[in-house]
Amino acid sequence: MNMPIETENKSAMQSQLDDLLRLQRTSYRSEPAPIYALRVKQLKELKQALLTFQQPLADALNRDYGTRSVDDTLISDIMPCINNINYSLKNLKKWMKPSSRHAGLLLAPAKIKVHYQPVGVVGIIVPWNFPVMLSIGPLITALSAGNRAMLKLSEFTPETNKVLAQMLSSIFDESLVAVVEGEADVAAAFSGLAFDHLLFTGSTTVGKHVMRAAAANLTPVTLELGGKSPVIIAPDMPIDTAVERMIYGKCLNSGQICVAPDYVLVPKEKQAEFIAAYQKKFNAMYGKVSDNKDYGAIINQRQFDRLTSVLEDAKSKGATVVSANDEAIDTAKRKIPTQLITNVSDEMILMQDEIFGPILPILGYETLNDSIKYINERPRPLALYIMSFDTQTQEKILNNTHSGGVCINETVFHVAADDAPFGGIGPSGMGHYHGKEGFMTLSHAKTVLSRGKLNTGKLVHPPYGTGIQAMLYKFFLR
Repeated sequence: MNMPIETENKSAMQSQLDDLLRLQRTSYRSEPAPIYALRVKQLKELKQALLTFQQPLADALNRDYGTRSVDDTLISDIMPCINNINYSLKNLKKWMKPSSRHAGLLLAPAKIKVHYQPVGVVGIIVPWNFPVMLSIGPLITALSAGNRAMLKLSEFTPETNKVLAQMLSSIFDESLVAVVEGEADVAAAFSGLAFDHLLFTGSTTVGKHVMRAAAANLTPVTLELGGKSPVIIAPDMPIDTAVERMIYGKCLNSGQICVAPDYVLVPKEKQAEFIAAYQKKFNAMYGKVSDNKDYGAIINQRQFDRLTSVLEDAKSKGATVVSANDEAIDTAKRKIPTQLITNVSDEMILMQDEIFGPILPILGYETLNDSIKYINERPRPLALYIMSFDTQTQEKILNNTHSGGVCINETVFHVAADDAPFGGIGPSGMGHYHGKEGFMTLSHAKTVLSRGKLNTGKLVHPPYGTGIQAMLYKFFLR
């Protein structure tokens, strides 16, 4: 199941990947339309495996990170997958059923149906921040739609990869579900395979390379990227309430989330109040973080160094940095309490790139229109968070901004909505998965027109210029 890829020899690496894809494609051709009962069986087996392996997965993620809360893993990795499976089992029969469409008078008498057919072999490229949810979640969708799947796991979560590979191999043959590991060169070769669909979750920069590689095979892609997801705290919103609603989304996994609040827009005169409220709530939730198992570490030294350099860049350009709990950054354990940043400028790296960590710029605005203008002048984000109880304010922001998704008076939880699509727009991604939209993304919607013994199609056959054709033109061309 866990395929060891030869990275020293490029041609050998490519050959191994090609062989695995060929195996899955051959398997798919032998059974191109898995029946409902088989799909249900696969999903139930996957659910049971997740329940069985939940503690080993949580322990493995803790080892990969140095510190990662078991509860964070259960809440954000395991539980969403279980809910996804339950939801899929409940709705799968309905999704698989061909949908009847209206043929119209021009095509009568005829029947039109749309059949949802598996696309074949799906490639899934998994990031390091939620390696369970972002591997198993797309896999649930792929299996629901009747496909085979190859998963390229992140090289930054080796311990978790071992458990995932063990779990999946205990229930699936690699001709159905295969796990691939390797460094960036393996990921590049993987994205260049002739999949029937490729789903990538990661940064916008890498997403461009993935899309370029997929284009060589005209492979359709779903790109789940990221960007700088803003929080707008409207003038009517009490600051304490706004902080209570948004802080979990920033602290979960130490902010290493594609939909984490990236920066906050707050009325200019309330910046100090926001900082005080954030510090109070942070200390109530975590207190000191160095030895707190509830607060996660940064995944590795490379990411830790990136974040500390972002902070140093901001300081050197005039920013004011305040720790959420007055605790110094723990360089040994890679623990960073939320760093609250004011006096922010566009020249700072933290306002140019997605932060993806526990750093929170705070920008003051004069009017709500100023905050909307600020967002619209920048790349469209994956998420937008509105803090307001005023319905007119909510509608104004919704109607005048673009983002992949929105939460009103909440953050990040929209990702867990099983009955709604999840995806980005523009630089934050393309395509959707989750729920019915995910099933449709990984299915081919095949239109089928059927006629009985009566053939009205011959009415438009040559020779042209007959009376019946003139009548058709007169009736339909109006």
